[in-house]
Parts: sequence; C-alpha cells; structure tokens
Amino acid sequence: MSESLDILLTNDDGIDNPGLLAVRDALSEIGDVTVVAPASDQSATGRAMSTDVHVEERDHGYAVQGTPADCVVAGMEALGPTPDLVVAGCNAGANLGTYVLGRSGTVSAAVEAAFFDVPAIAVSRLLEPGQVGSRDLTTDGYQTAAHATKYLAEHALGAGVFDHADYLNVNAPIAGQESGDMRITRPSDAYDMTARRQDATHVTIHDRMWDHMESGDIDDPDGTDRRAVLDGHVSVSPLTAPHSTHHHDALDALAQTY
Repeated sequence: MSESLDILLTNDDGIDNPGLLAVRDALSEIGDVTVVAPASDQSATGRAMSTDVHVEERDHGYAVQGTPADCVVAGMEALGPTPDLVVAGCNAGANLGTYVLGRSGTVSAAVEAAFFDVPAIAVSRLLEPGQVGSRDLTTDGYQTAAHATKYLAEHALGAGVFDHADYLNVNAPIAGQESGDMRITRPSDAYDMTARRQDATHVTIHDRMWDHMESGDIDDPDGTDRRAVLDGHVSVSPLTAPHSTHHHDALDALAQTY
C-alpha cells in the first residue's frame, strides 16, 4: 500500500452518521481521506443526480445538499484530489441481493465511481431484528465493517482485485455474531416485495425479505451474500458496473419489420 493513497469517502445516511465516522477513522490509518457526504439522509436514492448542489465545509468534511452520486461527482471533479479509491459507507442496514443494487444510495455511490474508472467499495452492516433503518448505533457498532473496509482498501488494489471487478459490495454481520471469516459471494436473486391498497389514495409497499431475514426463513444457498452475512461472515461481492448488451436474434427480427 502506497503512503500516498487518496481515498474519497461518502455514504447515504448523512455526513454525521457514526458508520461513516468509524470507516473514516479506520481508513485514516492507511491513507488520506476526503469526506464528501450528503448533508442529510439520502437512503434508497439510487443514482439520482442533481445539477446544482449547496456545499458546506464541516469538521468531518464537505456536506453536500444532494445524493451520494452527487457527492462522488463533486468530490472527483471539484472538492478533492483525484482518489485512488472511493468508499461508500458504512450503511446502517445491509445491502444484500441483486434487487437492491440499483436502489441503494451506498452501492450507487460505488457504481458512480466505477464510471470514473476509479475502484470502489460499498460497505454496509446488518442490523439487529427490529432495528432495520435505525440510525441509533455508535461508532463501536461498526468496527467489524470498518476493519474489513480498511483491510480491503489496503490490500485489494495491489492484489489486482480491481483488474476483474469495478467495485466490491461488502456487508458485515450483526455485531456480536461475527464468525471472523470473510467470504467471497454473489448477490442473492431472492425477491419478495408486496403492495397493499389501504384506501383510494394509499398503497403500502413492503420488502418482505427483511421479514425472512429476521425469522431466518430464507432459501439463499451457500455462496450468496445474504447467506454469508446471516451465518456471521463478512460478505464481499465483486461486481461490475456498466450494463452489458448482447446480440438478440428476436429483437433484430423486430427491428427489421419496423
């Protein structure tokens, strides 16, 4: 690891969230960390982008009135040195499964960095049952996630990990239930969203995967991110960002008859 390692750190829970502060403290031991993070909670904003954002310099870094994707672009182009690595997190709540990859602000920050051709790590932490969405944790509750992030930031670049992956989606288990192991995983493809119409103007949307996780009633096989985290391991999924396209005979035929 080079002593000149520059790291851009962001999140989607807001600049004052203890998860970000825990990761900042860990990464500061191995490099120069520039924090550019949302001024307020921007969870589940995906890659939403603004055209003009207010920036305020605070003790922790730059607070941006915008989304995590805004923060990455602003940090890259206007507020800090060009980083060797972008880190997003640590998020309060796990980001597991293929269906959350486009929804999560934490993961979307890493994807935004990938389009700049800068390696990135998105890191999240599973919360205790009934604590989903909680922002009440202290920095002590993020130490496993912070340690894993520091380890990957220190070693992954030199090991050639990012020759094959654009970003890593890292998830840590519930504090106190850690196995001490790190597992390389793939995102689970399990999906269970429901919607119920309450009245003429109100529909309730619910992600039932959280219910399955809290009860332990999941079908995720070994090798998936959700299975690894529920078993107490740190999950690391190596992922690529650009959408791929493939030759499609049926679509070619439709175009020819248009």
